[in-house]
Amino acid sequence: MSTHHATIDSPVGPLRIVSDGDHLTGVFFAEHRHAPDDLGQEVPLEEAAQVLRDTATQLGEYFAGGRTDFDLPLSAAGTDFQRRVWAALGEIPYGTTWSYGRLAEVIGQPGASRAVGLANGRNPISIVVPCHRVVGSTGAITGYGGGVERKQVLLDLERSRAEGVLF
Repeated sequence: MSTHHATIDSPVGPLRIVSDGDHLTGVFFAEHRHAPDDLGQEVPLEEAAQVLRDTATQLGEYFAGGRTDFDLPLSAAGTDFQRRVWAALGEIPYGTTWSYGRLAEVIGQPGASRAVGLANGRNPISIVVPCHRVVGSTGAITGYGGGVERKQVLLDLERSRAEGVLF
């Protein structure tokens, strides 16, 4: 399958959403630290695969405050360890944060917080797979592939809306 992408606007700047035709394989900021060099052919959103159109809709709902999680077919390329970390990110409730240490405990490797941090930083499906919800052990906002300023905006957006959300 060929990879293609579309660019959409968001409150945190342009997002490049990537698909293999059937799955969402990436959500990258314009200046994303670990984005691949080749995102495939760029296509207008209206001509993109259904999964990209659905992603754009769901991201719009998320930024508008009407969506707290995503329902999209995902396929992220990574090591087994990275995929375990990325799967655990989905367990972090909307509007809350976990430390890298807690994430390491959740995947059954309590001494691996640094490795978890590295895997978290390589998450190719930003926002949808909520790597922005992971912070330092003191609660400090630490690195983010799209920049710590964007991470703070995402966390503030979720916290400001989480009061009315039932978990």
